[in-house]
Amino acid sequence: MGFFDHLQKGGSFSLQAQKPQIRKVVQARAAPSRSSSLHVPTRTPSRNSPLSENGRKIPAQKNRSVSTGAEARFSKGRSDTPSRNRKRHTPEQRLSSDDDDDANDTDTSFDVRKRARISDSTEIDPERRVRSLEAFSEGVPESLPRVHAAEIASLKQTGKYRRAFGQTDKSAEIFLQYPSASRKERYNLVLPRDDDDFKPIDEIVQVIETVSQNHIPEEDADEFSNESTGINRRLRRALAHVSETQFRQVVADYNRAIERIRVNGGISKRLDATKRLPLSLVERILNQTYSRTVSPRVDALRQYENGTDNVYGELLPRFISTIFKETGLRSGQVFVDLGSGVGNVVLQAALEIGCESWGCEVMQNASELAQLQQAEFETRCRLWGIQPGKTHLIRGDFLTEESIIRVLKRADVVLINNQAFTPQLNNELINHFLDMKEGCQIVSLKSFVPAGHKIQSRNLNSPINLLTVKQKNYWSNSVSWTDVGGTYFIATKDSSKLKAFVENME
Repeated sequence: MGFFDHLQKGGSFSLQAQKPQIRKVVQARAAPSRSSSLHVPTRTPSRNSPLSENGRKIPAQKNRSVSTGAEARFSKGRSDTPSRNRKRHTPEQRLSSDDDDDANDTDTSFDVRKRARISDSTEIDPERRVRSLEAFSEGVPESLPRVHAAEIASLKQTGKYRRAFGQTDKSAEIFLQYPSASRKERYNLVLPRDDDDFKPIDEIVQVIETVSQNHIPEEDADEFSNESTGINRRLRRALAHVSETQFRQVVADYNRAIERIRVNGGISKRLDATKRLPLSLVERILNQTYSRTVSPRVDALRQYENGTDNVYGELLPRFISTIFKETGLRSGQVFVDLGSGVGNVVLQAALEIGCESWGCEVMQNASELAQLQQAEFETRCRLWGIQPGKTHLIRGDFLTEESIIRVLKRADVVLINNQAFTPQLNNELINHFLDMKEGCQIVSLKSFVPAGHKIQSRNLNSPINLLTVKQKNYWSNSVSWTDVGGTYFIATKDSSKLKAFVENME
């Protein structure tokens, strides 16, 4: 399993038979999860940190996982995308409740676990254009390829999936409309036998909830969020009743509602008024992209060598979002990730910020996966009606690749996950700082400026004299190779101190 599995690991949707239906609210902490170095919020394989043998998953925001057993019950599980060791989740609010009007006619109940709300990391960007104009052009044939959910989870995968609602002669196929004018996506109503495999029903529920939160105008919100008759509530009720008929009906009603609101211009209006994408939506799109491209091929990421610069380690999405906020990255700027792996961070910057986003990766297997992600990412953004920034994923050595050398001269924020870089590589990188523009910010896990460094006549020509460094803290669930927090550094190209020193010498 891989990078974005943590998005599926948080809240679970659990349906259990013959359980007393009691309404209660308690504070709970999800069970600690093991962790493996296959996680990347922005970067993946390549000059990063050590790769462990396991896979890792981290809690998801508002994710529910549904699985059925032989006795027709849905047991709690994890959801789509590759696995990695899971870390300790943030405190959650657990809600165990039944439908008020269903308490007497069903012996099932559901638990909905929600992570504590986390405020948006990035600031509002008045210049950001969120809506994709092409995504709402009616009648325009689709030219972008996509991997349908039905292609990665179906009954044809013998031994891996089973029907979600029991045996039937009907086709397991179902179609789901996204908020744009793109064609519906094909899903199968199946459940994985391995709890870590992709869960299509979970994703259907998550897509509908995410759309209702981020694309529906206020005047239509009640149709989705009403606690008695809303689409979200009816969808959970259908699962609680283990009813395929009800589930299909709710999805059909959702599809019609989305098409009507889109045609009426409501979705476009909502997106046009949006100047900041919530991280939950960003993660949902990136997760879908990853699960359809990298997850089926995740074993390729284990080919990194410890003790070299080509080691795999990942910075997780919330940490990356924090970096965007700390550096003040904006849609009109340029972001560069040196050692970008499968491109997760590059895609996150383009989606969350809307900026021009570049990445460079030397390893062939990671670069090939990055290209697959980039193609699927463009399709996924179109489906969701979102206009990301332009992405460039380059295969090559960032010390010598000409396109990267050129873009570094105009970059505003450069990310270097140098946690496992050799001292030689770190020293070679420093020379590139000479050509970066004034004010460029370089984010790294290890500081390029030694502690206590002072400008002196004997080190006057050192490039590090051009850097002003701030040390920051990151917390647990921020990187793939450890569960504990640590420090990172933001170095700003600032030649004023060097100029002042030279003037004083004269």
